[in-house]
Amino acid sequence: MKAFFAAIALMVAITAAAPSVLGQMGFSAADASAGSSVRLD
Repeated sequence: MKAFFAAIALMVAITAAAPSVLGQMGFSAADASAGSSVRLD
């Protein structure tokens, strides 16, 4: 049961930290969905 709660806590921490960490690394959803290589058919 302790491992289950540890896994949930780890998932919550990763989910909360991912946007800021990826933003600092230069990854952005706005960059992925806009630009010259995006096709809007």
